[in-house]
Amino acid sequence: MDLGLADRVYVVTGGTKGLGFAGAQALTSEGARVVVSSRTQESVDAAVAELGDNARGMAADNADPATPERLIALATDTWGRLDGALISVGGPPATDALGATDEQWQQAFDSVFLGAVRAARAIAAHVGPGSAIALVLSTSAKSPISGLAISNGLRPGLAMWAKQLADDLGPRGVRVVSLLPGRILTDRTLTLTPDPADRERIAAAIPVRRYGEPAEFGRVAAFVLSPAASYLTGCAIPVDGGALRLL
Repeated sequence: MDLGLADRVYVVTGGTKGLGFAGAQALTSEGARVVVSSRTQESVDAAVAELGDNARGMAADNADPATPERLIALATDTWGRLDGALISVGGPPATDALGATDEQWQQAFDSVFLGAVRAARAIAAHVGPGSAIALVLSTSAKSPISGLAISNGLRPGLAMWAKQLADDLGPRGVRVVSLLPGRILTDRTLTLTPDPADRERIAAAIPVRRYGEPAEFGRVAAFVLSPAASYLTGCAIPVDGGALRLL
């Protein structure tokens, strides 16, 4: 099936590693063009080199209010158009409900929550009918994950805000979807669960009996952003091997 992504242009925040990079890879493999961002220029340069001619990049922090317009300008100055975004950001630190400090909450809110809201808002102002915005959240938007209290606190609010945004942008022909990755084998997952025995125990509780590969998430992200998903909006899609025990 042709996803209709050829020559379309997307901003991918947090797009140099992990789930964001997997999304950027899937988009470019289908002929789309991407602008990826990361906090370090080294990561940006490495990602762009791997993604090829259909990629540009910029060192930028999602918590910086100037970031969205800088990324939009790079996309439109380079390719003359913008068709949407995959908004991803590194997850907040692991902590229990009582262990997170005010500083950790504030830093996570500025990057994970407000950074995503600000980016989606800016992208929405620059795109037209047929465009799409996807937010990379977590299954913690629906069910808490032990040890990730900050994520558990922020992701549900973002998912509900994205639902409202889909309502608001629908009449303009712009779609909004939340993606809820579960256990995907990224560097963050390995950092949070470094013991292979623990990962085997967790995998045994997933219906498909394994962790997901980043490319499996990336293909879902590319489809959701593509014209092939033109009647898909306002939903939160788990990419978790069936781990969520909710409808």
